[in-house]
Amino acid sequence: MSCSYLIIHLGFYRKQSSLPSLLWVSNVISIIGGFFSCYFGLFGKGHKDEDFHFLETLLKNSPSQNNVDDEQGSSSNGENITPYANANLLSIVTFSWMGPLLTIGNKKTLDLQDVPQLANCDSANVVFAHFINKLESNGNDGHISTLKLGKALILSMWKDFVWTALFTIAYSLTSSVGPYLIHDFVQYLNSPHQQKYKGYVLVFIFFLSKLISCLSNRHLSFLSRKMAIRVRVALFAIIYKKSLRLSSQSKQCHTSGENINLLTVDVERTGLFSWYLHDFWRLPLQIVLALLILYKRLGLASLVAFVITMILMLANAPIGKLQEKFQGELMNSKDRRMKVTSEALRNMRILKLQGWEMKFLTKIIKLRNSETRWLKKLLCTSFITAFVYLSAPMFVSMVTFGFCILMGIPLDSEKVLSALATFEILRGPIYILPDSIAMAVQTKVSLSRIVSFLCLDDHHSNIVHKLPRNSTKVAVEIVNGNFSWDLHSLNSLTLKDLNFQVYHGMKVAICGSVGSGKSSLLSCILGEMPKISGTIRLNGTKAYVAQSFWIQSGKIVDNILFGKEMDKERYEMILEICSLKNDLELCPFGDQTIIGERGINLSGGQKQRIQIARALYYDADMYLLDDPFSAVDAQTGSHLFKECLLGILSSKTVIYVTHQAEFLSSADLILVMRNGRITQAGKYNEILSLGTDFMELVGAHKKALEDLSSVKHGATLEKLINGEEDGNGLCGEKSIQNDEEREPEIYKNEKPIGSEGQLVQEEKKENGGVSLSIYWKYITTAYKGAFIPPILLTQILFELLHVVSSYWMVLATPVSENLDPHIRGSILIFVYVALTIGSSLCVLIRSMLIVIVGYKTATLLFNKMHLCFFRAPQSFFDSTPSGRILNRASIDQSAVDTAIPHQIEEFLISIIDFLGTIAVISQVAWKILLVFIPMTVICIWYQQYYQSTSRELSRLARICQAPIIQHFAESSLGSTTIRCFDQEERFMDTNLKLVDGYSRPKFHLSGAMEWLFFRMDILTSISYVISLIFWISFPKGVLNPGVVGLAVTYGLHFSMHGLVWDLSILENKIISVERILQYTCIPSEPPLLVEENRPSHEWPSQGKIDFFDLQVRYAPHLPLVLQGLTCTFFGGMKIGIIGRTGSGKSTLVQALFRKIEPTSGQIWIDGINISKIGLHDLRSQLSIIPQDPTMFEGTLRSNLDPLEEYTDEQIWEALDKCHLGDKIRKKEKKLDFAVTENGENWSMGQRQLVCLGRVLLKKSKVLVLDEATASVDTATNNLIQQTLRQHFLSSTVITIAHRITSIADVDLVLLLNNGFILEYDSPAKLLEIKSSSFSKLVREYTQRCSS
Repeated sequence: MSCSYLIIHLGFYRKQSSLPSLLWVSNVISIIGGFFSCYFGLFGKGHKDEDFHFLETLLKNSPSQNNVDDEQGSSSNGENITPYANANLLSIVTFSWMGPLLTIGNKKTLDLQDVPQLANCDSANVVFAHFINKLESNGNDGHISTLKLGKALILSMWKDFVWTALFTIAYSLTSSVGPYLIHDFVQYLNSPHQQKYKGYVLVFIFFLSKLISCLSNRHLSFLSRKMAIRVRVALFAIIYKKSLRLSSQSKQCHTSGENINLLTVDVERTGLFSWYLHDFWRLPLQIVLALLILYKRLGLASLVAFVITMILMLANAPIGKLQEKFQGELMNSKDRRMKVTSEALRNMRILKLQGWEMKFLTKIIKLRNSETRWLKKLLCTSFITAFVYLSAPMFVSMVTFGFCILMGIPLDSEKVLSALATFEILRGPIYILPDSIAMAVQTKVSLSRIVSFLCLDDHHSNIVHKLPRNSTKVAVEIVNGNFSWDLHSLNSLTLKDLNFQVYHGMKVAICGSVGSGKSSLLSCILGEMPKISGTIRLNGTKAYVAQSFWIQSGKIVDNILFGKEMDKERYEMILEICSLKNDLELCPFGDQTIIGERGINLSGGQKQRIQIARALYYDADMYLLDDPFSAVDAQTGSHLFKECLLGILSSKTVIYVTHQAEFLSSADLILVMRNGRITQAGKYNEILSLGTDFMELVGAHKKALEDLSSVKHGATLEKLINGEEDGNGLCGEKSIQNDEEREPEIYKNEKPIGSEGQLVQEEKKENGGVSLSIYWKYITTAYKGAFIPPILLTQILFELLHVVSSYWMVLATPVSENLDPHIRGSILIFVYVALTIGSSLCVLIRSMLIVIVGYKTATLLFNKMHLCFFRAPQSFFDSTPSGRILNRASIDQSAVDTAIPHQIEEFLISIIDFLGTIAVISQVAWKILLVFIPMTVICIWYQQYYQSTSRELSRLARICQAPIIQHFAESSLGSTTIRCFDQEERFMDTNLKLVDGYSRPKFHLSGAMEWLFFRMDILTSISYVISLIFWISFPKGVLNPGVVGLAVTYGLHFSMHGLVWDLSILENKIISVERILQYTCIPSEPPLLVEENRPSHEWPSQGKIDFFDLQVRYAPHLPLVLQGLTCTFFGGMKIGIIGRTGSGKSTLVQALFRKIEPTSGQIWIDGINISKIGLHDLRSQLSIIPQDPTMFEGTLRSNLDPLEEYTDEQIWEALDKCHLGDKIRKKEKKLDFAVTENGENWSMGQRQLVCLGRVLLKKSKVLVLDEATASVDTATNNLIQQTLRQHFLSSTVITIAHRITSIADVDLVLLLNNGFILEYDSPAKLLEIKSSSFSKLVREYTQRCSS
């Protein structure tokens, strides 16, 4: 009907019938009102089914859909779905569907369970499926470009895109109504004979335009946020899915730090671009509308305004290019920093043991300094942009009015007010335009980075040809196989000329020296290694146990089940086989105990046995085991071999890598490897007689046994094997029996009750409002807050000069064009120019000061947080997933770098602008305050009612983001295992659930904001209308029409929601400061140096270590691990520490290095209590080869000598001693040979040899070998032992070993059991006692080897 009336009026207009402007305005508003009716009628009924029916078929057959729906409470089961899904028309218009959650938020502190699930159409599963459908349909070449990705994102939410475009048009049109009608309103006030009803019609149109503007703006904002959430969901999911498919080469190209930045920064930024999506046509539309109004009022002067506006807009091009460059460089710098931070957190245990943590902190600070150079440049361009474009509207008005004076165009109050109101419309586009361009640039950079990740090479599933199950007797066959990890240098093949067959049920052992290609052979069977030529055929399902432990954070039971249903009988059987039952009994929560990140609260042996249990429970046809017995003690290794390989897997195909020759004789086929070739293949006795490589390995093992058999004192090993007893020694049956009697009681008493006993606790979430102390700490961090008064003063002065300049133009010009001006034009424009320049200078100073203070504060907070968590005790890293720390170092630090200073500036502008507007409006007639004061009180009450819910939703969103990052990082590390077990779909489902958990608070936070802003806008619109009615009710001549017109002009853009919006955003952003400050209060380790207790440079000179009643626990709520140890390690002696996995061997080492402070007791080294000296003085004088051999990204030189203390000659000497020299000399770059992230391009054995090289350089008096030769073959082990004997002759060497042969030549053996000393004496004396645990262990080992 509205459209029909418009057509009729256009017909009249064509016939030259003049129509009043009010009629045109009413037509436009009625059409927009009709559009709103259509939107709410259609959208209110149909939004909950949006796109769902289209995807129903696609998702129907997915087994994961049910899981996600069960988890989320999807609409099918009606469990706590968001009220938005079923809201009626009125509820959607007014956002009343948020009411129930706001009520809960005011009664209690919200947690995630209180936040409703999303509707099906907004769930991660559906959004991602729709996005993938659009991406794949947008060209079938498989190549992804930035344009293609952006197009797919828009097409996947095209309905929201169209509606936001329509709302943008409605908002732009209604925003122009007020400036257009100001002229008529002032004319009405100035004309004594105007009819009263015309005034009320004007007031009604003003109100209707503000109402429609409010509705369109609120729903535009809500849908924009909803689109942002969907963009995040789609990108989170596609990046995660890609990470599961990446090839090993691609992983080396894209490090974990870069990938974390993709999720934390680039995805977030791309989502935010939804706000700016329509700016590139909305801003020109608003400019055109403004210029049309100016042309109507000022004629040709509008062309000058147009030219100036265009010049200012074109000036964006060079600034935009600069910002793009700076943003790209900033992100690259951030990637490098995050990569090192991630690596340091992952290996913090090693850094602290070696005393290198400060070196890595220095490296991170150096990278941060490089990053801040680009940050400074980016902030400077932002500061210049802010100055230019905040001053631009005043500059445009100054030039336009100057042109009017110059050309003799008469200026009166009506024209000036209409022009000032129109310049405010221009202020929006000109102010927003730089932000839009900057955001477009940043989004382009982010999308390009995401696309570069998505374009990395995938793992090729077609490397392995999978045969139909049970179609042939051959389980594995490789014909003429050539493989290489590095496709760019095909001349150096990793594996060459592979030809072998494995039949179903065979046990195949792979052996060879360090770096011979054993693990690579398993990788090529798994299809993980690039194939150069040849054929691989596989028959049946497979399970894999990696040499580098991969354990998920979570419950032990979930790690074992690994997605399969619980079969209690099989589960219990596997726990028994893997010797896990005793370990679980000692765990505070049994198999429900939560494992820390990367299995931090488990010993190496426990991690390995959980990996084996996971593989066994999977019940595959074929098992690939990469050195599965290296991390467990000899007794457990023997048990696992017997019960697993020869027991439960007796009918399965098993291919296992081992360095322990005693496990070779049971194999049906042995593959001996050297330099990437299979040099021998056959049964044990067959290839043993052929000599060469296999003979070397077995010969080394036999030599180790001979060394062991030479250890005797009054008794021979033969007697022991035959079971003859020779008297009682130091530790007999009595000590064993006593220990067994007291053990259960201890663990019974120590077992904590309640979930607080878990090592990994829920992330701390502050409750209630953000404390004012957080704001105070932020603003006083830099220069003690000295710049805050000048910033406030300049903003107040800016607002004052801006208001005065408006008053000057209104009061200095005649009320109408019929009257003569009472001030000369030159004076008029001179004063206006002076006031404008003054206000511009205020903007310049304020922006500059905020940038300086923001930059300084960001730098200080960064340094303080990083120093605190690098100085934190190991227990902090054991119980804190790295995702939480990385979140603060990435997302929260980014907020502190750029967002918070900008938001403080926005809030400052809003609050002073709000007060200025109130002052201008109430100055006309103070009685107006009787309307504004109650309105302000109600708005504040609404804001308080909303704030408690908003605050908690914002915190929940932050907390729910960390698990997404952690799960991503874990999955990337374990992608080989995930692919082998065919678990990609389950892990993808878990990712989608985590993304849904993040989207829920985000979505409802958007709803809560719009709920508040809608009510505030309605209240301010009503107050504004009451003011207008009040002013037109005054008798003519009482009020100055120009001053009233100025009040109406200021009132057009008056709203409390802008102020509250900026305050809410600031509070949400300041949570980043709150979270960073949490990590500046972490309890610190003892000092690195204690000046009054510095030991001499020669300390320790002897290496004597005394333990006095040593008791250690990992956390106050966890049981004791060491329970009253008292013993002495004499200087220069070789001590062997043995014991079952989890007995406390590694814990003793950690106590020696003060990684864990004793609960009670003391440790003395050469007469000095180590608890009294600085940590650096202690750790720098001790050496360790840790259980997990660690290498850092960089070069071989930087790995051997990170502190740069040694010459190249000394490094080469150390490499020769650890038998790596010859291999390194063959490398092109020698000492500068590259080491990739985690040392992935080095074998596990080679990494352990590099660790040996470190201690050979250091030459300490106390050396600890924590299962240091677990990943090397027996021959290499013998060489290492020989090297250690030769170069550490006068040092105290403490060896924790699982191989009995590794401690054959020690002076003393310490046998631990559940934290107690079970036996401690020389090996010879312990062997004399038949009942001693050590003699039983040796007897069992020698019997096994003899058989």
